[in-house]
Amino acid sequence: MLALYPDIKPYKTQHLSVQPPHQLYIEESGNPDGIPVLFVHGGPGGGCSPKGRCFFDPDVYRIILFDQRGCGRSTPHACLDENHTLALVDDMEAIREHLGVHQWMLFGGSWGSTLSLVYAQRYPKRVLAMILRGIFLCRPQDLQWFYAEGGASRLFPDYWQEFDEAAHRQGDENWMEAYHRQLHGDNELARMSAAKAWCHWEARCSTLRPSHDLEAQIMDTHSAVAMSHIENHFFLNDVFLLAQRQLENLDAIAEIPGVIVHGRYDMICPLDNAQYLHERWPASELLVVREAGHSAFEPGITDALIKATEEIAVLLARQFNGEGA
Repeated sequence: MLALYPDIKPYKTQHLSVQPPHQLYIEESGNPDGIPVLFVHGGPGGGCSPKGRCFFDPDVYRIILFDQRGCGRSTPHACLDENHTLALVDDMEAIREHLGVHQWMLFGGSWGSTLSLVYAQRYPKRVLAMILRGIFLCRPQDLQWFYAEGGASRLFPDYWQEFDEAAHRQGDENWMEAYHRQLHGDNELARMSAAKAWCHWEARCSTLRPSHDLEAQIMDTHSAVAMSHIENHFFLNDVFLLAQRQLENLDAIAEIPGVIVHGRYDMICPLDNAQYLHERWPASELLVVREAGHSAFEPGITDALIKATEEIAVLLARQFNGEGA
């Protein structure tokens, strides 16, 4: 079973000014003349980590990571102004132009799969290939599954009870509305408690077996504030996409080669997300990992993702031999 490549350092980091007030953190590592790949992180608001560089052979790939608006090392922190789906897609294209990349591969998981799909439908000629993990189609039923009773709450009733109690719902509020009120209230301690409760629910459901490392990463105060605020902002607004909007133009990606990696026991984004996409994307391969949930860092998921990066590299190598990006 393949494991992550050894840690590497970026050879370049920078901030790119996009729509005010946002400045995006961007880093590059690996081979400057290699196959360009954009790592599209999850959330929204999850930010990227150094481990994101380690899915790729650094001798083969030019590895590009960025933090989406309001999270990670992008500024302003947890900012919701001008923070919506199509703005993030436009940011991806701005990064491509800024870095002088003609075409690139997209590598996105969970919310990163959503953004990658929307980007590829808008800019199909810029996408060499896609590796997508933990598919999140953002359909109404997908949001209901994880943030309302009757879905994941039935599988993790004890975790859901804590999530529910921390919401302090009033009247006819649903959980999204209650957390929005809590996250934007006047009491700083209540805001922080709500932020951590929001993220704790997601972290606990992310892996087939408990992962204290993942929980600690997501529960970090800086990360929890951004992720809770931005996720709640997007989900309360139906991800700023009309229902099924990101699925309306899948013909545009029909010939883009891709690999879909999905855990059999993904409790955040159930497997039907991946099945639905695969059936409508002829050039895709679906890999269902038997003993895995949602996280990219579960051994089976990591193994499948790295194998996919190796297979795609072979497929694309001819385009870059002596040509660069």
